[in-house]
Amino acid sequence: MSSSAPKRGVIGLVGLPNVGKSTLLNRLLGEDLAIVSPKPQTTWMLVRGILTDSRGQLVFIDTPGLHRPVDSLGGRMVGQARRGLSESDLVFWLADCRASPQEELTRAARYLTDPIPALLVITKIDLIARPQLLPLIQAYAAGGLFKEIVPVSALKGDNVDDLLHTAFALVGTGPPFFPPDQLSDQPERDLIREFIREKVFLNTNREIPYSSAVSVQYVKQEEGRLLISAVIFVERESQKGIMVGKGGAKIRSIGTAARRRIEALVGQPVYLDLRVKVRRKWRSDKRSLSEFGYRN
Repeated sequence: MSSSAPKRGVIGLVGLPNVGKSTLLNRLLGEDLAIVSPKPQTTWMLVRGILTDSRGQLVFIDTPGLHRPVDSLGGRMVGQARRGLSESDLVFWLADCRASPQEELTRAARYLTDPIPALLVITKIDLIARPQLLPLIQAYAAGGLFKEIVPVSALKGDNVDDLLHTAFALVGTGPPFFPPDQLSDQPERDLIREFIREKVFLNTNREIPYSSAVSVQYVKQEEGRLLISAVIFVERESQKGIMVGKGGAKIRSIGTAARRRIEALVGQPVYLDLRVKVRRKWRSDKRSLSEFGYRN
């Protein structure tokens, strides 16, 4: 630690679905903590990642994408995003480099409120030519909403170190919130649930991933391995058939991928018992939403 006071701050990652919030969080941490898929609205709950280095400690909050909700689940997702904003000392507003600056500025003005400062992160810059960046930055700067503007490619790591340097410069000082070796404050069960849901998103299509919730029944330590029982809930019998697959092939594929992801987290062998059940209209049922972890 340097002789100057250590920096610390809570930073909310906020923006539309599929702008790269979770990918950026993982790149900032150097760990695959947040679940990622090519599908929009993969993140449904807040995920906190902790970065500690010689400069101090930053706690990043990955939030669900801002959208117009059509059911109770969507309403709670937007509520979680607003909660992430309210808990932050600094906001990273993420905008896809291909988005309209005027539309993004209008949207950001609705959500960003004083006194929380905001930094604009223009994402996915590997998808456009470099000469396009300067006029894009100038268009956003004209809005006067952001302390700084940093273009990045989280996928390739471009400018991510510059983003971190700027973040440390903008937050205050103080002792760390968490021990230096802690990566997240998420309960292990929550991470396991999300890792299973990630594999559902990656292995199913159309409405199936958005109609699927995961409930972890138990996690037990036994003879050098972790025993996990979990249930994937869907809304219709036809969805259950797709999730299970012919001869159980689909659910085995999801379970194998999820088990490997969990083993990387816990650092020991895992036995995962994964089943599929039907819970009709759970996305609009308040009791089911709370049971599955999607609280107000």
